[in-house]
Amino acid sequence: MTLFQAFLLGIVQGLTEFIPVSSTAHLLIFSNLLGLPADEKTFSFSVIIQLGTVVAMLAFFWKDIWQITSAFFLGIKNKKPFEDLYSRLGWLVIVASIPALIAGYLLQDAVEALFRQPMLEASIRLLTAAVLLALAECFSKKDRELDSMSWLDALIIGLMEVIAVFPGASRSGTTIAGGMLRGFDRPSAARFSFLMSGPILLAAGIYQSIQVFNMSGLTEFLPNLVVGFVTAAVVGWLSIKWLIGYLGRRSLYIFAVYCALVGVLLLFTQFI
Repeated sequence: MTLFQAFLLGIVQGLTEFIPVSSTAHLLIFSNLLGLPADEKTFSFSVIIQLGTVVAMLAFFWKDIWQITSAFFLGIKNKKPFEDLYSRLGWLVIVASIPALIAGYLLQDAVEALFRQPMLEASIRLLTAAVLLALAECFSKKDRELDSMSWLDALIIGLMEVIAVFPGASRSGTTIAGGMLRGFDRPSAARFSFLMSGPILLAAGIYQSIQVFNMSGLTEFLPNLVVGFVTAAVVGWLSIKWLIGYLGRRSLYIFAVYCALVGVLLLFTQFI
């Protein structure tokens, strides 16, 4: 992997992590187009640069995160953990994060195996994302905001995120769709999706970072990781800013159509 390839993949990661079109699928596609091998280094690179988009999310939502964190611990201190909206949101984020954390740990070997034979799996997951986004847009009432979120809402959205453990499925797409199918409006569903992505992406990135230290040739590979990480962080911040504004005015249908077209194209390439 060259520095230019790392830069390109950082752009792809930053553009697609939060926009509901599957960053993993696009990293798989572009890695294939760039002729990169589906090996341990490429897999580790894809997870490490996710930390860049975590940094982008933390920077963009730092006020929300500070309010949630401070209210969370203040609620515990005052023995009223669910009284304040932000404190309750902290608990709801934890509940929503648990299913994907467990699935990611238990299914790690299966996920890495799919990463080595990615295109068919990516196409199936993209088509699944297209269906979920279309269903969410079509059947959601879109009349709820975050202050009405319940434990059941958080759990269902968290279970939707389990789909995103596998290559090709969009983490933001599945969780935004899950939120909308529970009746939340687009901005509220997206906001909770981004907030709950932090623990999952951070845990995955830290775990994979530990594995990277055991890789051979780490010193030579480190500049690529730095370039990809920084690029993904900058582009990811811009992507969040754009998407929040977009969802306040427009529907998810364009993303559903895009996922369907790319999924069909990938599926077609498997049989020619």
